[in-house]
Amino acid sequence: MASVETVRGPVDVDHLGMTLMHEHVFVLSTEILENYGGDWWDEEERVTDAIAKLGALKVAGIDTIVDPTVIGLGRYIPRIQRINAEVPINIIAATGLYTFDQYPHYFEYRGPGTILGGPDPMAEMFIKDIQVGISGTSVKAAFLKCVVEERGLTHDQTRVQTAICEAHRETGVPITVHTNGAHQTGRQALEFYAGQGVNLAQVVVGHAGDSNDLDYLKWIMDQGASIGCDRFGLDMFNPTSDRVATIVALCGQGYADRIVLGHDAACYMDYFSGDAAQQALAVAAPNWHYQHISDDVLPALREHGVAEKQIMTMLVDNPRRYFTPAG
Repeated sequence: MASVETVRGPVDVDHLGMTLMHEHVFVLSTEILENYGGDWWDEEERVTDAIAKLGALKVAGIDTIVDPTVIGLGRYIPRIQRINAEVPINIIAATGLYTFDQYPHYFEYRGPGTILGGPDPMAEMFIKDIQVGISGTSVKAAFLKCVVEERGLTHDQTRVQTAICEAHRETGVPITVHTNGAHQTGRQALEFYAGQGVNLAQVVVGHAGDSNDLDYLKWIMDQGASIGCDRFGLDMFNPTSDRVATIVALCGQGYADRIVLGHDAACYMDYFSGDAAQQALAVAAPNWHYQHISDDVLPALREHGVAEKQIMTMLVDNPRRYFTPAG
């Protein structure tokens, strides 16, 4: 049987169960946290809160979350291991680099086309995370995460994407790419990946569900990739009712086998650090939490005629296929 790496070790892909394909545990600005976090970060409070929220998600029927937290988003696996030891839910970790435009200066002088030249340390890091483990732990990354945002494939972003593709070809793990639905940057991502020999069936175009342009969404799926309808609760980007209507239309046209679901939520994001910002966020996005899909979205899909088999396809079958090695 094929297995997938999780924070608690390998799991048979047939045992992933109900899966949300784009959820964070924490999103943190590491240097801000280390220098200024004393006013708003309490490690024990945050860990306890995460255990409670993930435990409630498990009770709601979700068996697995796919966590695309990588460098640039504050990934720290030992903290996630500590939390996952207390919650019987699968957490699948990622490797990659989160940047909208420029890569960190750490990479400026090493790698192809730089002063020192040599192989790209980005690709080497990604491959090590997948094959050896992340940051000295036994936890191995099971997928690659990257970004093609509004600014598109800038010079630096092209290098990041090239390293992502190299790691994909070397290891066979799939890719989830953050994209901008309004600017349809999923097109740029897939065209680049096709030229790099990426198996597009192993690609999720993240945040594609921010768009209701059916022609754009079907174009992505017709290439073999899946669309991430993965920002439920972020109504400022696309209201839930419109997101639901789009999925209903696509399922009606036979595309359920290329759709995955999620919220892009977290137990805590320090973009909204402190009590006042957390309270303001709750007012601005009251449904942006782990259980919105279970509590609200799935009943709405059923009410609008999406069959139970199609729901299981989106939540169970498609994630299982994504993490099943190609070939």
